[in-house]
Amino acid sequence: MRALTSMLEDSHLAAFEDIPSVIGRHKREAGFEEIAVYLADLQQSVLRRLCGPGEEESQPTELKIDSTLAGRALQEVRMLRGGSDGDDPGRWWVPLLDGTERIGVLCLAPSFEDDGLRDRMRHLASMIAMLVVSKRSFSDCHARLVRSRPMNVAAEMQWNLMPPLTFATPSVTIGAVLEPAYEIGGDAFDYSTSGRRAHVGVFDAMGHDVSAGLTANLAVAACRNHRRQGMGLVRNSEAIERVLIDEFGRSDRFVTAVLGDLDLDTGLFSWVNRGHHAPVLIRQGRWTSTLECPPAHPMGLDLGLPVTLCQEQLEPGDRILLYTDGITEMRSPDSGEFGLGRFVEFMIRQNAAGMPVPETLRRLVRTVLEYHDNRLHDDATVLLVEWHGSAHEKLSP
Repeated sequence: MRALTSMLEDSHLAAFEDIPSVIGRHKREAGFEEIAVYLADLQQSVLRRLCGPGEEESQPTELKIDSTLAGRALQEVRMLRGGSDGDDPGRWWVPLLDGTERIGVLCLAPSFEDDGLRDRMRHLASMIAMLVVSKRSFSDCHARLVRSRPMNVAAEMQWNLMPPLTFATPSVTIGAVLEPAYEIGGDAFDYSTSGRRAHVGVFDAMGHDVSAGLTANLAVAACRNHRRQGMGLVRNSEAIERVLIDEFGRSDRFVTAVLGDLDLDTGLFSWVNRGHHAPVLIRQGRWTSTLECPPAHPMGLDLGLPVTLCQEQLEPGDRILLYTDGITEMRSPDSGEFGLGRFVEFMIRQNAAGMPVPETLRRLVRTVLEYHDNRLHDDATVLLVEWHGSAHEKLSP
């Protein structure tokens, strides 16, 4: 515990790139000969080492998530000891979590092993994850480390707009994915909590460029602003439309969306549909239905259609999928559309396999990209909401 306190005090004036040096000064006091930090890239395909001065050659700087023990530790969110696939049996791989967001793994070589080793590793991982998260938002070094290629301006805006890809409490888990990660334009998602209520939303702005990104940014910002003033879903969507029209006029700068609220105590899900694909409900891991609700026109078109508030009573363990058309309607030259049926079937299989929400969505992205030969010509976004009720998901290693 003293080592963690010293590490925390030493970190107050440290930048993101100083984290390896801070760790190095306290690792032996914490009981470790070696501590290496690996962070997941933006698409969660590889783990990249956060190197300090002179450390580049001591260990691999990049590890594939789908084919290494380190990647398996991240996927399964559990501590794994080396010894297989040529991995050093004296090392441990420990997930780095910010709440339930999987940000990477630690490679640890303990100075000694005792009954308290797992607790020491878990506490150390919590401390280092907190350091990474507290420093990354204003670090270009972090942005470069987790990117595999240049990002366009629209995507830069979107990634800085949206909340983390994973969030969870004992009552709810929310996860999201977006592709193409480096070229997204008009897609966005949002979520928040307020007391015993969770808000979720998926947005799809017309176009796939900086203009679409600006439109989506404005819609999300307006949604947050009105929500924080206490507006309900119907009024909020109408107010978002007014902001878009005031800014862009009656033009092709419109946004489709589904906005929803989940009562975390009762499981009552309320939503409005603004010209978007209907959400999908997965119940008991196998039964699915579409949550139909009379759609109003997309926000920004000012067609005067009524906005209807719809409700569905969830059961513990239910999952709701909100998605954009890039997931289901994108076509492969050889195989046609990925399709809603294939999308839902994939989610059901992963649920049956016991995969947690973040890993399910990571595998979905890999499958969609492979289906389209790693080239997407439209934004593809999924937001998954799971209400636990009394069936709490295991959230830590």
